[in-house]
Amino acid sequence: MTDVITQTAADTVVLGANQYGKAENHVVRVNRDTDRHEIRDLVVTSQLRGDLEAVHTQGDNAHCVPTDTQKNTVFAFAQQYGIESPEVLLLKLSDHFTGEFEWITGGRWAAQEYAWNRIDDHDHCFVQKKDEVRTAVVVADGDSRTVISGFKDLTVLKTTRSGFTGYPKDKYTTLPETEDRIMSTDVATRWRYNTTDVDYDAVYEDVKRIILTKFTDHYSRALQETLYLMGKAVIEAHPEIDEIKFSCPNKHHFVYDLGFCDLPNHNETHWAADRPYGLIEATIQRKGATANDQAWMGIAGFC
Repeated sequence: MTDVITQTAADTVVLGANQYGKAENHVVRVNRDTDRHEIRDLVVTSQLRGDLEAVHTQGDNAHCVPTDTQKNTVFAFAQQYGIESPEVLLLKLSDHFTGEFEWITGGRWAAQEYAWNRIDDHDHCFVQKKDEVRTAVVVADGDSRTVISGFKDLTVLKTTRSGFTGYPKDKYTTLPETEDRIMSTDVATRWRYNTTDVDYDAVYEDVKRIILTKFTDHYSRALQETLYLMGKAVIEAHPEIDEIKFSCPNKHHFVYDLGFCDLPNHNETHWAADRPYGLIEATIQRKGATANDQAWMGIAGFC
């Protein structure tokens, strides 16, 4: 007779990586120190990691800092400290939660910032800026802090000085080669710092400036080449940045064939195709810099 070996769940199942918190706390902080007001508009997510096994496996909430507490802390810190930059606020939150609760050994704090422009240089009236959404992530692991900044939804377009030739062709290839095309993309990018001693607002503005300048200053033979040149310029200009990632759709613009009505179209009228689209993604790194794949975990998609 064969012996039957019974196994309990404890023998076969273990808790893996986990984190929890309060997502998308929308906090708007108005600085009223003078009659000319300043506004910072952030959506902040807080997630904690640490000794959290008992809450999952035993329903023991002794180590479960309520997500409501995390929400309240975000708003309290915005009031107490102001919002110098998204990154500084996230660093303060990471230090608070890992210092206040000994069993919380790390976590992930993220923010998106929505910018506002003044209406006619008015002191207290604004219109929401639609250029791009600023992003920030702070990952804490013990005493270590990693800051990842970036932006998304920055739409750029060049009407010439771009082409696409020399690619392999097979029986399924229908795309004609061109040496003069529209090239457009929605730039999504994030860059990882190797230090927290940073003027985050100033570096953000300069990285954006470099990316926009580099988009304009060369003939692009492929969107891949343009992404590489953008990233290379950022790394060369900022020693505090060790890597930068891009995720950029190729927003195709095809010359519309008007032969059906005998109208010539000399690369002037285009069909803007929203899907399907090419999706170009790349990482540009400082040679010899230490990789930090752990810091990128939890970031949806490539960047």
